[in-house]
Amino acid sequence: MSQLPPRRRIRDTELMRALAHPLRTALLGYLMSAGSRTASECATAVDSTASNCSWHLRQLAQWGLVERVEATDGRERPWRATAVGLDYGDFDTDPATRGAQLAATAAQLGEDHLLTQRFLDSVEDIEPAWRDAAALHTSSLRITARELAELNAAIEALVRPYVSTIRTEAPDDARAVHASWRAVPRLDADGRPSA
Repeated sequence: MSQLPPRRRIRDTELMRALAHPLRTALLGYLMSAGSRTASECATAVDSTASNCSWHLRQLAQWGLVERVEATDGRERPWRATAVGLDYGDFDTDPATRGAQLAATAAQLGEDHLLTQRFLDSVEDIEPAWRDAAALHTSSLRITARELAELNAAIEALVRPYVSTIRTEAPDDARAVHASWRAVPRLDADGRPSA
């Protein structure tokens, strides 16, 4: 397989703060998974209004994260994501940058939770094949930092070819799927690493 496009590296603190807005996170995630959509279609998907989505899409466009595309029917022009994923980098030592990174990451975690909860709330209505293919796994690992970095890289390499904005020849029965992987050191309630 040829080289896959990289995630967009986000280092601008103001952009991270802009991405900390939950609706912007939802809109960008939706466009990255669903492809080109109008503001009205986005509003239905993210539970907002078309005018609110349009305003936030224009904000994302100013940062180069989305762009307008030609309408196929001559009516409302759809939007599309320009990134195939985002990379906020290692947590910065500068408190302002680190705060922006944490805020943007928190918005993404909120979206992860929301999408997972929607699945759980609708599990009875989902086709059995899709319901059975879904997975919510939890594992407690005993691993070194180097091994964890290698594991994360291996998972990224496995997932990357299936990313919606990258995969051009998906089978007809393919659907948008939300996938997330979290691997963080386990901390006890007092903030200390678990033994």
